Amino acid sequence: MHVLDLSSPVDAAGWEPEPISHTVLTPAEGAAHLAAEMRAHFDLEIDPAALPDGEFLNNDTLTLTVHTGTHVDAPAHYGSRTRYGRPRTVDELPLHWFHRPGLLLDLTAVPVGGAADAAFLEREMDRVGHRPDPLDIVLLRTGAAEFTGTQRYFTDFVGLDASAVHLLLDRGVRVIGTDAFSLDAPFTHIIERYRQTGDPATLWPAHMTGREREYCQIERLSNLHAIPHPYGFTVSCFPVKITGAGAGWARAVALFDEE
Repeated sequence: MHVLDLSSPVDAAGWEPEPISHTVLTPAEGAAHLAAEMRAHFDLEIDPAALPDGEFLNNDTLTLTVHTGTHVDAPAHYGSRTRYGRPRTVDELPLHWFHRPGLLLDLTAVPVGGAADAAFLEREMDRVGHRPDPLDIVLLRTGAAEFTGTQRYFTDFVGLDASAVHLLLDRGVRVIGTDAFSLDAPFTHIIERYRQTGDPATLWPAHMTGREREYCQIERLSNLHAIPHPYGFTVSCFPVKITGAGAGWARAVALFDEE
Protein backbone atom coordinates (compact mmCIF):
# COMPACT_ATOMS: atom_id res chain seq x y z
CA MET A 1 0.00 0.00 0.00
CA HIS A 2 1.35 3.40 -0.99
CA VAL A 3 0.47 6.50 1.06
CA LEU A 4 0.49 9.81 -0.81
CA ASP A 5 0.33 13.02 1.20
CA LEU A 6 -2.41 15.33 -0.12
CA SER A 7 -1.98 18.01 2.53
CA SER A 8 -0.61 21.52 2.29
CA PRO A 9 1.45 22.75 5.25
CA VAL A 10 0.64 25.19 7.99
CA ASP A 11 3.62 27.46 7.35
CA ALA A 12 4.06 30.82 9.05
CA ALA A 13 6.64 31.74 6.38
CA GLY A 14 4.03 31.52 3.60
CA TRP A 15 1.65 34.31 2.61
CA GLU A 16 -1.80 34.13 4.22
CA PRO A 17 -4.75 36.58 4.20
CA GLU A 18 -4.74 36.17 7.97
CA PRO A 19 -1.08 35.69 8.95
CA ILE A 20 -0.01 32.80 11.16
CA SER A 21 1.82 33.47 14.40
CA HIS A 22 4.24 30.64 15.26
CA THR A 23 6.30 30.95 18.43
CA VAL A 24 8.83 28.24 19.29
CA LEU A 25 9.95 27.38 22.82
CA THR A 26 13.34 25.73 22.26
CA PRO A 27 14.49 22.70 24.30
CA ALA A 28 16.94 24.96 26.19
CA GLU A 29 14.14 27.41 26.93
CA GLY A 30 12.00 24.43 27.94
CA ALA A 31 14.54 23.51 30.59
CA ALA A 32 14.50 27.04 32.01
CA HIS A 33 10.69 27.03 31.89
CA LEU A 34 10.60 23.72 33.78
CA ALA A 35 12.91 25.08 36.46
CA ALA A 36 10.73 28.17 36.89
CA GLU A 37 7.53 26.08 37.09
CA MET A 38 9.03 23.70 39.66
CA ARG A 39 10.17 26.64 41.76
CA ALA A 40 6.80 28.44 41.54
CA HIS A 41 4.43 25.51 42.07
CA PHE A 42 6.40 22.88 44.00
CA ASP A 43 9.07 24.91 45.84
CA LEU A 44 11.64 22.66 44.17
CA GLU A 45 14.94 23.78 42.69
CA ILE A 46 16.01 22.06 39.46
CA ASP A 47 19.22 23.18 37.77
CA PRO A 48 18.67 23.14 33.98
CA ALA A 49 22.31 22.07 33.61
CA ALA A 50 21.39 18.79 35.32
CA LEU A 51 19.19 17.85 32.38
CA PRO A 52 20.66 16.14 29.27
CA ASP A 53 22.41 18.88 27.26
CA GLY A 54 20.66 21.40 29.50
CA GLU A 55 17.46 20.78 27.58
CA PHE A 56 13.92 19.72 28.32
CA LEU A 57 10.82 19.57 26.08
CA ASN A 58 10.24 22.11 23.35
CA ASN A 59 6.82 23.54 22.54
CA ASP A 60 5.13 25.47 19.73
CA THR A 61 2.39 28.08 20.09
CA LEU A 62 0.39 29.03 17.01
CA THR A 63 -2.33 31.55 16.32
CA LEU A 64 -4.24 30.73 13.13
CA THR A 65 -7.71 30.08 11.77
CA VAL A 66 -9.21 26.61 11.29
CA HIS A 67 -9.20 27.41 7.54
CA THR A 68 -5.39 27.56 7.40
CA GLY A 69 -3.73 24.71 5.55
CA THR A 70 -5.66 21.62 4.51
CA HIS A 71 -8.95 21.55 6.40
CA VAL A 72 -12.48 20.18 6.39
CA ASP A 73 -15.39 22.64 6.36
CA ALA A 74 -18.32 21.36 8.40
CA PRO A 75 -21.96 22.26 7.63
CA ALA A 76 -21.90 24.78 10.50
CA HIS A 77 -19.45 26.85 8.41
CA TYR A 78 -22.21 27.68 5.91
CA GLY A 79 -24.59 29.31 8.37
CA SER A 80 -26.50 28.88 11.63
CA ARG A 81 -29.71 27.60 9.99
CA THR A 82 -30.26 25.15 7.16
CA ARG A 83 -33.17 23.45 5.43
CA TYR A 84 -32.20 20.14 7.02
CA GLY A 85 -32.03 21.34 10.63
CA ARG A 86 -29.22 22.44 12.91
CA PRO A 87 -25.94 22.23 10.97
CA ARG A 88 -23.36 19.95 12.52
CA THR A 89 -20.00 21.22 13.74
CA VAL A 90 -16.75 19.50 12.83
CA ASP A 91 -16.63 17.39 16.00
CA GLU A 92 -20.11 15.99 15.26
CA LEU A 93 -19.46 14.67 11.76
CA PRO A 94 -19.62 10.93 11.01
CA LEU A 95 -16.08 9.57 10.79
CA HIS A 96 -16.99 7.09 8.05
CA TRP A 97 -17.42 10.03 5.67
CA PHE A 98 -13.67 10.66 5.77
CA HIS A 99 -12.17 7.30 4.81
CA ARG A 100 -13.74 6.38 1.50
CA PRO A 101 -12.99 5.52 -2.14
CA GLY A 102 -11.88 8.57 -4.11
CA LEU A 103 -12.61 9.97 -7.56
CA LEU A 104 -10.25 12.55 -9.06
CA LEU A 105 -11.68 15.03 -11.59
CA ASP A 106 -9.57 17.49 -13.59
CA LEU A 107 -10.77 21.12 -13.65
CA THR A 108 -7.61 22.60 -15.17
CA ALA A 109 -9.44 23.34 -18.44
CA VAL A 110 -11.75 25.81 -16.68
CA PRO A 111 -10.49 29.41 -17.08
CA VAL A 112 -9.01 30.97 -13.94
CA GLY A 113 -11.75 32.70 -11.97
CA GLY A 114 -14.43 30.46 -13.43
CA ALA A 115 -16.63 27.78 -11.93
CA ALA A 116 -17.28 24.34 -13.40
CA ASP A 117 -20.95 23.49 -13.81
CA ALA A 118 -22.79 20.17 -13.78
CA ALA A 119 -22.34 19.70 -17.53
CA PHE A 120 -18.56 20.08 -17.19
CA LEU A 121 -18.44 17.46 -14.43
CA GLU A 122 -20.58 15.09 -16.47
CA ARG A 123 -18.12 15.37 -19.38
CA GLU A 124 -15.16 14.85 -17.06
CA MET A 125 -16.74 11.75 -15.52
CA ASP A 126 -17.39 10.45 -19.03
CA ARG A 127 -13.72 11.06 -19.85
CA VAL A 128 -12.41 9.10 -16.87
CA GLY A 129 -15.07 6.42 -17.28
CA HIS A 130 -16.31 6.46 -13.73
CA ARG A 131 -18.97 8.04 -11.53
CA PRO A 132 -18.96 8.28 -7.76
CA ASP A 133 -20.90 5.85 -5.61
CA PRO A 134 -22.68 7.10 -2.48
CA LEU A 135 -20.20 8.47 0.09
CA ASP A 136 -17.26 8.41 -2.33
CA ILE A 137 -14.95 11.40 -1.87
CA VAL A 138 -14.59 13.53 -5.01
CA LEU A 139 -11.32 15.45 -5.43
CA LEU A 140 -11.00 18.37 -7.83
CA ARG A 141 -7.64 19.16 -9.36
CA THR A 142 -7.56 22.83 -10.38
CA GLY A 143 -3.78 23.26 -10.53
CA ALA A 144 -3.86 25.99 -7.89
CA ALA A 145 -1.62 24.01 -5.54
CA GLU A 146 1.47 25.15 -7.46
CA PHE A 147 0.91 28.62 -5.99
CA THR A 148 0.74 27.46 -2.35
CA GLY A 149 2.49 29.94 -0.05
CA THR A 150 2.05 32.90 -2.42
CA GLN A 151 -0.62 35.55 -2.88
CA ARG A 152 -1.63 33.99 -6.23
CA TYR A 153 -2.94 30.96 -4.35
CA PHE A 154 -5.82 33.09 -3.07
CA THR A 155 -6.75 34.64 -6.42
CA ASP A 156 -5.82 32.25 -9.27
CA PHE A 157 -8.06 29.21 -9.09
CA VAL A 158 -11.41 27.82 -10.19
CA GLY A 159 -14.41 26.48 -8.30
CA LEU A 160 -17.78 24.82 -8.70
CA ASP A 161 -21.17 26.39 -9.23
CA ALA A 162 -24.31 25.25 -7.43
CA SER A 163 -25.38 22.90 -10.23
CA ALA A 164 -22.09 20.99 -9.98
CA VAL A 165 -22.38 20.62 -6.21
CA HIS A 166 -25.98 19.39 -6.52
CA LEU A 167 -24.92 16.87 -9.16
CA LEU A 168 -22.38 15.31 -6.78
CA LEU A 169 -24.76 15.38 -3.81
CA ASP A 170 -27.44 13.71 -5.93
CA ARG A 171 -25.04 10.77 -6.31
CA GLY A 172 -24.62 10.51 -2.55
CA VAL A 173 -21.29 12.32 -2.25
CA ARG A 174 -20.89 14.03 1.11
CA VAL A 175 -17.25 15.18 0.94
CA ILE A 176 -15.86 17.25 -1.95
CA GLY A 177 -12.19 18.24 -1.96
CA THR A 178 -10.20 20.80 -3.92
CA ASP A 179 -6.56 21.84 -4.21
CA ALA A 180 -7.73 25.47 -4.37
CA PHE A 181 -8.25 27.99 -1.59
CA SER A 182 -12.03 27.66 -1.92
CA LEU A 183 -14.61 25.40 -3.51
CA ASP A 184 -16.14 28.58 -4.94
CA ALA A 185 -14.56 30.84 -7.53
CA PRO A 186 -12.11 33.47 -6.20
CA PHE A 187 -13.48 36.27 -4.03
CA THR A 188 -12.61 38.95 -6.59
CA HIS A 189 -14.46 37.19 -9.41
CA ILE A 190 -17.53 36.54 -7.27
CA ILE A 191 -17.74 40.20 -6.26
CA GLU A 192 -17.35 41.32 -9.87
CA ARG A 193 -20.19 39.04 -10.99
CA TYR A 194 -22.39 40.37 -8.20
CA ARG A 195 -21.63 43.95 -9.23
CA GLN A 196 -22.60 43.14 -12.80
CA THR A 197 -25.79 41.24 -12.02
CA GLY A 198 -26.94 42.24 -8.53
CA ASP A 199 -28.00 38.60 -8.16
CA PRO A 200 -27.39 37.16 -4.64
CA ALA A 201 -27.20 33.68 -6.19
CA THR A 202 -23.75 34.61 -7.51
CA LEU A 203 -22.41 34.97 -3.95
CA TRP A 204 -20.50 31.80 -2.99
CA PRO A 205 -23.00 29.36 -4.53
CA ALA A 206 -20.99 26.23 -3.68
CA HIS A 207 -20.80 27.18 -0.01
CA MET A 208 -24.43 28.31 0.10
CA THR A 209 -25.55 24.93 -1.24
CA GLY A 210 -24.46 23.67 2.18
CA ARG A 211 -27.41 25.56 3.67
CA GLU A 212 -29.77 23.45 1.56
CA ARG A 213 -28.07 20.05 1.75
CA GLU A 214 -25.60 18.60 4.23
CA TYR A 215 -22.08 18.09 2.91
CA CYS A 216 -18.45 18.95 3.67
CA GLN A 217 -15.60 20.48 1.72
CA ILE A 218 -11.90 19.71 1.98
CA GLU A 219 -10.06 22.83 0.90
CA ARG A 220 -6.36 23.51 0.25
CA LEU A 221 -5.35 20.00 -0.76
CA SER A 222 -2.04 19.39 -2.50
CA ASN A 223 -0.29 16.84 -4.70
CA LEU A 224 -3.41 15.78 -6.58
CA HIS A 225 -1.35 15.60 -9.78
CA ALA A 226 0.59 12.69 -8.24
CA ILE A 227 -2.45 10.42 -7.86
CA PRO A 228 -1.72 7.83 -10.57
CA HIS A 229 -5.28 7.11 -11.74
CA PRO A 230 -8.63 8.89 -11.35
CA TYR A 231 -10.24 6.15 -9.25
CA GLY A 232 -9.31 2.91 -7.53
CA PHE A 233 -7.76 4.66 -4.51
CA THR A 234 -8.92 5.56 -1.00
CA VAL A 235 -8.96 9.02 0.57
CA SER A 236 -8.41 9.40 4.30
CA CYS A 237 -8.94 12.92 5.68
CA PHE A 238 -10.17 12.87 9.28
CA PRO A 239 -10.67 16.41 10.66
CA VAL A 240 -9.26 17.41 14.03
CA LYS A 241 -11.95 17.18 16.72
CA ILE A 242 -12.50 20.81 17.75
CA THR A 243 -15.63 21.19 19.84
CA GLY A 244 -18.17 23.51 18.29
CA ALA A 245 -15.96 24.54 15.34
CA GLY A 246 -17.08 25.11 11.76
CA ALA A 247 -13.92 23.52 10.39
CA GLY A 248 -10.95 21.45 11.44
CA TRP A 249 -7.46 20.84 10.09
CA ALA A 250 -6.88 17.49 8.40
CA ARG A 251 -3.89 15.42 7.25
CA ALA A 252 -5.33 14.15 4.00
CA VAL A 253 -3.75 11.20 2.19
CA ALA A 254 -4.49 8.94 -0.76
CA LEU A 255 -4.00 5.20 -0.32
CA PHE A 256 -3.45 2.90 -3.29
CA ASP A 257 -1.69 -0.33 -4.14
CA GLU A 258 1.91 -0.12 -5.33
CA GLU A 259 2.16 -0.63 -9.07
